Amino acid sequence: MKLLALDTSSEGCSAALFVDGEVIEKFEIAPRGHTRLLMPMLRELLAEQRLKPADLDALAFARGPGSFTGVRIATGVVQGLAWGLNLPVVPVSSLETVALGAIEGLQVSEGQGVAVAFDARMSEVYWGCFLNRSGLPELIGAERVCSPSSVVLEPGIEEWAGAGQGWAFREKMPPEASSLITAVDESLIPRAAWVARLAALKFSQGLAVPAEQAQPVYIRDEVTWKKLPGRE
Repeated sequence: MKLLALDTSSEGCSAALFVDGEVIEKFEIAPRGHTRLLMPMLRELLAEQRLKPADLDALAFARGPGSFTGVRIATGVVQGLAWGLNLPVVPVSSLETVALGAIEGLQVSEGQGVAVAFDARMSEVYWGCFLNRSGLPELIGAERVCSPSSVVLEPGIEEWAGAGQGWAFREKMPPEASSLITAVDESLIPRAAWVARLAALKFSQGLAVPAEQAQPVYIRDEVTWKKLPGRE
């Protein structure tokens, strides 16, 4: 299987190829360089693997939550490629990708939890709880946006790791949540390599969608959206 994955949902810009179980990635921290960097990354990856776009079986992207502008960039590029190449798309949660990185980087044991927090601005965090099931993150509950003081760990798991830049607000989180966290990596951000690995599995499970259904996920409700400057 040959799958191309993209991520621009944070300050990182990355593209990755999943080729028959092997992942090759290009990654760069570039908060304002996504548009400039993404297409050259794609072309370089394909050229280095001696592949043409027509050789691909599927596309994938980090669908959010994250930077509104960044998520839209990856969505637009993947939709354009999918329509042009008539390829299916696998949307992958940005929170889920970081949970995968934490499982491996923090050596989270089977059955333990990973609480992922991104800085959502406006004194809020994007929040998602995941269970390590056979080395892969399984979402427990729902992804949400809330104040750090309102985060909640899903019941039934006694040991947790924290991942993502939203853990910079740990001192504002409820003690009943932060006290169960045994390790934290605030440096983890989404990466296309993690998107590719998760997408390959989801593709095999029949979770790909046509281009028009490859949509971003912002997790911003209407009330929060109206708080943005200039909106009523």
